[in-house]
Amino acid sequence: MKTPSHECSIDLETYSAADIKSVGSFRYIDDPTFEVMLLSFAWDDEPVELIDLTAGEKIPKDFLDALTHPDVGKTAWNCAFERSGLWKHTGIYLPPEQWYDSMILAAVCGLPMSLGGAGKALGLPEDAAKDKAGKALIKYFCSPCKPTKVNGGRTRNLPEHDPEKWQEFRSYNMQDVVAERTIRRMLQRWSPDETEHKFWCLDARINEKGMGVDLQMVRHAIDFDARYKADLTQQAVALTGMENPNSVSQIKTWLLDQEGIAVPSLNKKAVADVVAQLSTDKAKDFMALRSRLAKSSTKKYEAMERTACSDGHTKGCFQFYGASRTGRFAGRNVQLQNLTKHDPDSMPDLDWARQLVRAGDYEGLEQIYDDVSGTLSALVRTALIPEPGHQFLVADFSAIEARVLAWLAQQQWRLDTFEQGGDIYCASASQMFKVPVVKHGENGHLRQKGKVAELALGYGGGVNALKAFGADKMGMTDEEMVNTVDLWREASPRICDLWRTLERAAVRCVVKRTPTHDPISKTRFDFEHGILWMTLPSGRRIAYFAAEYGESRWKKGKALSYMGVDQKTKKWCRLETWGGKLTENLTQATARDCLRESMLALAEAGFDIRAHVHDEVIITEPVGGRCVEEVAALMGRPIPWAPGLPLRADGYACPYYMKD
Repeated sequence: MKTPSHECSIDLETYSAADIKSVGSFRYIDDPTFEVMLLSFAWDDEPVELIDLTAGEKIPKDFLDALTHPDVGKTAWNCAFERSGLWKHTGIYLPPEQWYDSMILAAVCGLPMSLGGAGKALGLPEDAAKDKAGKALIKYFCSPCKPTKVNGGRTRNLPEHDPEKWQEFRSYNMQDVVAERTIRRMLQRWSPDETEHKFWCLDARINEKGMGVDLQMVRHAIDFDARYKADLTQQAVALTGMENPNSVSQIKTWLLDQEGIAVPSLNKKAVADVVAQLSTDKAKDFMALRSRLAKSSTKKYEAMERTACSDGHTKGCFQFYGASRTGRFAGRNVQLQNLTKHDPDSMPDLDWARQLVRAGDYEGLEQIYDDVSGTLSALVRTALIPEPGHQFLVADFSAIEARVLAWLAQQQWRLDTFEQGGDIYCASASQMFKVPVVKHGENGHLRQKGKVAELALGYGGGVNALKAFGADKMGMTDEEMVNTVDLWREASPRICDLWRTLERAAVRCVVKRTPTHDPISKTRFDFEHGILWMTLPSGRRIAYFAAEYGESRWKKGKALSYMGVDQKTKKWCRLETWGGKLTENLTQATARDCLRESMLALAEAGFDIRAHVHDEVIITEPVGGRCVEEVAALMGRPIPWAPGLPLRADGYACPYYMKD
């Protein structure tokens, strides 16, 4: 990758009537009301320049020329916004290959993905950090305002409505360029390599093309759910006499009168206990109605309708490096990562149910399917459609994390199972219980225990991890779970060794400030300027910012820790890690890089990737064109940096998105 001779740091301030938090940046920019108000930029290390388009100032020719010049690298914080905004404003397509995202660079280094958060974590002085006053200014100038008597009934605040604030906003716009450039200069030595930048560019193109949305089906689904909830509400009112059967306080009062029981809570965890105490059919029928009323089947449909652009596509569904510890993607907008999967037993004819919704036949759907909300939830995927005359080719890796973990630890019986096309859950149960285990055959009842153990125990988990995967709900006692943990670990000693050796290597690197290696996975650790770096088999590195080895906050003795964003509180704080967690990071990051190799190979082969979910790739292909077997073959081919890793992919073709 040729390094550009010059850099141009860019920041925009824009207006749109669309709410960016609700509809996403692509729909926000696609809105007819969108306009660029302020443009700040700086060449290399030169002073920041500002263009105020609201004052009639013109964008300089040298800047416009630079937008498509390959020798000028364009940088911004979350530059998908600046790139798309300038593309809309100028009408000129701006290739992502010429852009470099400072937000991604921060994420690569283990820092927060907000400009202000990254600056604070780096301890930037006030004159180099993001201006904190910007949030209020953005709210004032960048979105519609509520008409009042005081503001003369206007629905938008313009510069002339508060010249002093506008001057502050101009300064804020320029300061963002300073902050972005400062952070970039501090972190530039750790910029992603050519392969990673190529993958980022592919992600940019996937996000900007998006997936087609069947808006006719989506709107009918939203209407169906409203009608169904109204019907259920009428039934609940008739049954109980309550004014509002969705009111928790009214339900508690009614249950006390009807059943004589005081209910402290009606959250998801408490409802099962409440239902178990009921004695009358009326109360049981009502709680069944309430359960259906509580189901949310339209949030995904509403997100599709809300984010659909003028070309009928929902865009920007993937955040590159959204999981900064591993580099995996995070979902945005429609959140494809957690769509409901339909049950073929309860809905054997998916296409027929879909046609009923698409045709607006509510009565037909209600007659065939008792649970309308559940049916709509099961159909959510099918609202995503390929281009006209095309079909989707959907392919995904088979048990990718289990394969990568076995390969990293060199646990041979596991590798043999995958090479021979065996069932890893049966093989695991067989190793644990020392008997043959065959799915739907000899000792087949043990397969479920093998499955739960495989899902829960690979990263150092114990009884609590088994419970998190439902071991207690399938009838396992605490004693059985303790025994299962012991048996699994006895059957996979090299994985257990990997937990320990990874932790020792990481701690040694932090304490001695020297490079170390894990002898099992051949993983390298380096300590550079306060960052602990783990080098993956692919050569990519993942970061643990401000790593330390000191007294643990949660247990006796010392622990390895680093600064990161807590997934529960979303706050920047010190987090502790250990061998099992390091193994999880290593495994998931390596699996992510396997996906990277496959997606780049598919794109190079001319396949039009429109989405990817976990380890699955979704391609739009002309009907009668190439087959899914070609996709699976590309995904399953050996990777040069992972000799001996037994990859396998399977797939299917479909007229709309679905799970086979």
